[in-house]
Amino acid sequence: MLRDVIDCLACPVCGEPLAERGGALACVLRHSFDVARQGYVNLLPGDASPGTADTPAMIEARATFLGRGHFSAIADAVAEAAAEALADGAPGCIVEIGAGTGYYLAAALDRLPERAGLALDISKAAAKRAAHAHERIGAVVCDAWERLPVRDGAAALVLDVFAPRNAAEFARILSPGGALVVVTPTQRHLEEIVGPLGMIAVDAEKDRRVAEQLGGAFELTGSVAVEERMTLGRDALMAVAGMGPSAWHAGEDLSARVDALPLPQEVTLSVLVSAYRPVGR
Repeated sequence: MLRDVIDCLACPVCGEPLAERGGALACVLRHSFDVARQGYVNLLPGDASPGTADTPAMIEARATFLGRGHFSAIADAVAEAAAEALADGAPGCIVEIGAGTGYYLAAALDRLPERAGLALDISKAAAKRAAHAHERIGAVVCDAWERLPVRDGAAALVLDVFAPRNAAEFARILSPGGALVVVTPTQRHLEEIVGPLGMIAVDAEKDRRVAEQLGGAFELTGSVAVEERMTLGRDALMAVAGMGPSAWHAGEDLSARVDALPLPQEVTLSVLVSAYRPVGR
């Protein structure tokens, strides 16, 4: 719940700490932000645009797909990496960037019962879901590419699962001894359906770009490959194509494309789960 992570939050206008005041969060300079009835708070500046935030349909598709356990191997690996990264007891909450439904953050919190989780996403539809994904999650709407509404050093761990990587902000919000866990797809991820369903292929330069984005602020401490075969029926194929950025490109003929595949379809899950520490800490 939001009350579990209020101490981690900062006003998006002035950067001062936020506190609960009635049905809102407010700072000492009286900037105030109403808590939505679904339990999340919108900390986007008033002139901010949600851009290509995940739509309610995309979030529903993600909830359906993840809820059936198709990516449980990723969630297990994230939870394991989180537990290892926090073995030394760094102070602070666990922050997930681009948290979506809160699925991966909830898995980490199940392994770390003493921690609270902060789900950050630019999508209101995502925040509504994440706010109820776990009893220790507080959900906030914000832009991952801007200054995060999180206090300096408030996070023990940052999770980034298929999400934007704002290295400078990650480093700023991490406490001494804190860590970053990043999940990225390999070129084999969903390779059997990327072309047939008109999905976005993984960039061949993905590893190099991730290294460049994080290299100045973080050093890699370990990486684990997670790969397995999934058997996906029609509904699962529709959901996986409709739950992420590919949903903007799949087109109106997605249903026909799925029906053209042999069903059920064997599909490869293939990702890297990598742990990092801030440079110089």
